[in-house]
Amino acid sequence: MTSRLRLLPLLALLSLTTCVRNPATGKRMLSLVSQQDEIALGKQSAEEVRGSIGLIQEPKVQEYVARVGLPMAKASERPELPWTVQAVDDPVVNAFALPGGPVFVTRGLLTAMNSEAELASVLGHEIAHITARHSVEQLSQAQLAQAGLLLGSVLSEDVARFGGLAAAGLQLLFLKYGRDDERQADELGFKYMLNAGYDVRQAANVFATLDRVGKAAGGQSLPTWLSTHPDPGDRVKTAKERAAKANVDFNQLKDGREEYLAMLQGMAYGDDPRQGFFRGNVFMHPGLRFQLTFPQGWKTANQPQQVAGISPQEDAIVGLVPTGNIAPQEAMRRFLAQEGIQPVSAAPTGFPPGAAFFQAQTEQGVIAGVTAFVTQGGTTLQLLGYTGAQQLPTYEDAFRATFSSFGELTDASALAVQPARIELAKVTSPMTLQQFNEQHPSTIPVEELSIINGVQPGDMLPAGRTVKRVTGGVRSTP
Repeated sequence: MTSRLRLLPLLALLSLTTCVRNPATGKRMLSLVSQQDEIALGKQSAEEVRGSIGLIQEPKVQEYVARVGLPMAKASERPELPWTVQAVDDPVVNAFALPGGPVFVTRGLLTAMNSEAELASVLGHEIAHITARHSVEQLSQAQLAQAGLLLGSVLSEDVARFGGLAAAGLQLLFLKYGRDDERQADELGFKYMLNAGYDVRQAANVFATLDRVGKAAGGQSLPTWLSTHPDPGDRVKTAKERAAKANVDFNQLKDGREEYLAMLQGMAYGDDPRQGFFRGNVFMHPGLRFQLTFPQGWKTANQPQQVAGISPQEDAIVGLVPTGNIAPQEAMRRFLAQEGIQPVSAAPTGFPPGAAFFQAQTEQGVIAGVTAFVTQGGTTLQLLGYTGAQQLPTYEDAFRATFSSFGELTDASALAVQPARIELAKVTSPMTLQQFNEQHPSTIPVEELSIINGVQPGDMLPAGRTVKRVTGGVRSTP
């Protein structure tokens, strides 16, 4: 008996002792993560989300999304979890869930939806990922494969922030659910939405809008909510079929269109220029009153917690990230004290005071770079440039020029910019969206306006219909 046990593969032994019943589906699942650890992991990661992306600072919005999502979560198979439903100030069309209860929806997704029922469909889907413990299963499989979790990059935490130009270097956001998990989340989300009294036919509208958002992006900035999910077109069909089979009186189900649109009134739309925008290759940040010039021809990106440029050959990165209320000297000390980071020497003339060269060992080889910490607007900022160790001499002048360009923003027009905002208007008589746009012009193309209103430009809008328009704002220029 003992000898036979010794011959059992470790994976089989672990499977025998770590398979549990899934609370949402009733099926057996692999779990190496206890509920207590699941909750702790979710709370920690949620704090990272709030710190790196930031919440929408409008109580009416936070109260609204919580009022829609929390009842569904607390009526699910896991009511005991410390559920939270919050909106983050990110223009990307996205929603995501973390283990143990935190659910987030972005400002970008909120402005793309058109009813409370549509929002409920999204939140129900994300709640389902938590009730079915999909992320826990992914984490368990990663542990068994001894793969561990990537913290966004093989580089150190600070250097990794620039590696993928991601909104946040959160390991849980890099987990990819399988399509079976996504379909299961659609099914469970449908059930939660229906049990909460929402018109389940609106789920098809969500998938149709997401499909249009993805196609409009041309594959360049595919919404995360789409990127790892089943084909949106198939989901539209499936959602319609699922709703058609529901044995309910749709007249008794809630749509909540007018209440939802009222919540959107005045909400920022798209990128917030107060958090930085580009004029050519010059990055301007009105909020912190600084500007930074990037090398000509480099691809640039402005994310909530970083701005960076990538060389045309994609073998060098230079950029800036805020580090909080910490003295520059202490920030440098902490950076250089990180495991894997080795200081090389002080940077030569032309770099900000205290700048230093460094090297870091990665799985792909040794990188070399330069960094400096400066203070602006009460915040310490890290300037960082790095490339392969052998290529540092090639890019040193570009790094120096970018670092030395850092300075106070004094341009009055840049300091005065405001974000575009959602405004509501009533259709006074039947007309197309194109005609509506002629009467109430928006600062976005009519094709984009049609997507966020869930119609086609030539669709006839009935009298009395509330329509979203977008006013004001500034767009980064190439």
